[in-house]
Amino acid sequence: METNTVGIREIPRLDKWLMLSIQHLFAMFGATILVPLLTGLSPAVALVSSGLGTLAYLVITKGRIPAYLGSSFAFIAPLIAAVGIGGPEGAMIGSFFAGILYGIVALVIQATGVSWLMKLLPPVVIGPVIMVIGLGLAGVAIEMAMENPATESYSGTHFGVAMITLAITITAAIFFRGFFSLVPILTGIVGGYTAAWFFGLVDFSAVREASWIQSPEFLVPFVTYEPALNWTIIAIMVPIAVVTLSEHIGDQMVLSKVVEKNLVKEPGLHRSIMGDGVATVISSLLGGPPNTTYGENIGVVALTRVFSVFVIGGAAVAAVLFGFVGKVSALITTIPTSVMGGVSILLFGIIASNGLRMLIDNQVEIGKKRNLVIVSVVLVIGIGGAFIQVSDDVQIAGMALATIVGILLNLILPGRDPVKTNEEMFHDMSRKKDGSAA
Repeated sequence: METNTVGIREIPRLDKWLMLSIQHLFAMFGATILVPLLTGLSPAVALVSSGLGTLAYLVITKGRIPAYLGSSFAFIAPLIAAVGIGGPEGAMIGSFFAGILYGIVALVIQATGVSWLMKLLPPVVIGPVIMVIGLGLAGVAIEMAMENPATESYSGTHFGVAMITLAITITAAIFFRGFFSLVPILTGIVGGYTAAWFFGLVDFSAVREASWIQSPEFLVPFVTYEPALNWTIIAIMVPIAVVTLSEHIGDQMVLSKVVEKNLVKEPGLHRSIMGDGVATVISSLLGGPPNTTYGENIGVVALTRVFSVFVIGGAAVAAVLFGFVGKVSALITTIPTSVMGGVSILLFGIIASNGLRMLIDNQVEIGKKRNLVIVSVVLVIGIGGAFIQVSDDVQIAGMALATIVGILLNLILPGRDPVKTNEEMFHDMSRKKDGSAA
């Protein structure tokens, strides 16, 4: 493994370049294919759109941010709801407008700075919303783990495979070291798939019938379908972009510390957010899920000290090529839902825990009545499934409504904490990394 630092614009030797790019491909693979498998979209299209989105991101950020973009977990529940309302085509319309919102925010940040966004989306709002994202999906994970999809009834065999998958994933996350500690999802899927094959839950007929080279099932507006606006889908999906914007800023702060450059300042947060938005728009025009920067790949960058955007670009090209390998795409579709359920039990719990961690890391005082009210209301509205029926065709529900209510409460209730500047946030992270502050 590479031990010496490789600069952001440096090109490694060809053999190391290939190895390091494949390493990034493995890091993102499990999570990137999990989202379309959970939401009824095509994993092959997700791989292609992930690769193309990452390449677009690298261009927009002037080749100065070594970040990989993959399928966003924050959009899982909205995508499931959107697919149920308008099919995969309808979900793509919602995804498209979520990407457009990213672009609008990027332009506003370029003109006015980022302070207004931090004021709108403080940790006391985003923390519980992230918890809602994870906890709201708990029922989905348990259903996949316990049910035989053929009979839609409880199956001890399927639940057993899910528990084996969960155990392998936990083992990889806790006890593995080095690069393998960064890919517990992929490890869990491979281990669970093996167990499922042993119990006779895997059917390889699709793999045998698939061609080696095969075009993914793209959903292209005005080519494969006629797009139609559905305001309920838009109302469900677009507000989630507000949540992922906060996560995006956090990823950029972490990556800034890894590469020891303030990437929020140069090339600028507006370029990074614009890149994320363009990647999501590209994905929506192909039939893939919304994209976001991946913590797994940031972990690989930190572990290897290889900051090269050319390595990230190599992984993106490899992802696109993988999407056109029919055998690989068919193999992905043979993964039993019980395996996905086992991985999801841990994954959705981690998402919820990350929301709690955001509150703790930012020292949000839950004992303070203002903060207690915001967190409590957001959690119950989001998890409880509250909705507002705006009209016969428009409904604002779940996470979208919880996010809006959280933002409004934060703006209305007195006693807001002061907003930190980019430099102050970057300095705080430096102190935490050096151990001079909790």
